[in-house]
Amino acid sequence: MIVNSIHNHALRFSITAYAAWAPGIETEADWRAWANGDLAIAAKGEPAVKAMPAMLRRRASVPGRMALEVAYRCLGERTHIPAIFCSRHGECGRAADLLTDLASNNPLSPTVFSLSVHNATGGLFAIARHDRANSLALAAGAGTIEHAVIEACGLLADNTPAVLLVAYDNWLPSLFTSFQSCNEQPYAWAWLLQPPGAEAISLSWSATQETSAVNVENDPPGLEILRFFIRKDANLKRIGNGRCWQWASHA
Repeated sequence: MIVNSIHNHALRFSITAYAAWAPGIETEADWRAWANGDLAIAAKGEPAVKAMPAMLRRRASVPGRMALEVAYRCLGERTHIPAIFCSRHGECGRAADLLTDLASNNPLSPTVFSLSVHNATGGLFAIARHDRANSLALAAGAGTIEHAVIEACGLLADNTPAVLLVAYDNWLPSLFTSFQSCNEQPYAWAWLLQPPGAEAISLSWSATQETSAVNVENDPPGLEILRFFIRKDANLKRIGNGRCWQWASHA
């Protein structure tokens, strides 16, 4: 049962399993070092995703493989658990390639087109695992992670025992780099959310006219939130899209 209702603009939940992957950062020790500023995400690399059949794995993009890697690691042998795949940019790399081909009057690949949609990664995950559990794909700008948590907590409020949340993003295609508002980096992480227990996290929010200054040296929201989680910081405040998001840890 959710302690606070959505109508009060506050949610509370527990994370009972997690996994994270980025180029050069794979183990929990690596991620702790990264969270403390002692290790940086590498420029290149992609996960093996050995748990997925090769035929399907080859169809996944680099950001898709990162998301699949952490989804497999986090869920293990668990099945019939709803999944939310959230990404601010999703398969924009594939979309940019398609648009470039279109502008050049080159033929478009039906396979690339079918995998350029935002729910492609979640679909591959469900197909590979023969799992018919509910799967959602979500993008909500700078507040993508927060909106995904709201969606997950809504499922928990409907008596779903657990929800898998997968957050991932990658470098922006060169076409869009002039529009980036933070230091975009490749990463993926997954949480298994369950109703709040002894250790919990709360997320609350309110409307605000405060604006967050664009700083291309800042980490993307997904990495800010992951750092808060790994270090077990007491609080994290984020501003974006007319919202003030307040994260808090409870022991």
